[in-house]
Amino acid sequence: MNRKMNQLLDGQSTKTPRFTDKQGQYLAFIWAYSQINSRAPAERDLQRYFGVTPPSVHQMILTLESNGLIRRQPGTARSIELLVDHNTLPTLQPVKSSVQRY
Repeated sequence: MNRKMNQLLDGQSTKTPRFTDKQGQYLAFIWAYSQINSRAPAERDLQRYFGVTPPSVHQMILTLESNGLIRRQPGTARSIELLVDHNTLPTLQPVKSSVQRY
């Protein structure tokens, strides 16, 4: 409650999404993937795109969910749903990797 009051007093809307740059990139990928493929990405899709380990992706998904930025259906694959307006998301940036791709 105090957080909401402080945001209102600071002139900030409680509807303004709060996420880090990295979280924004994950959200932007989820939105773009969903638009292109007409379904949400699997954690493996996120792992491939960002070049990170499965635990890293899973932890990010848990963080996004606990921050109220996404919602998932337990026991249902590809159930990630964005809870933020896609217009507030940053532009998806290509990932620079030192790993050679074949």
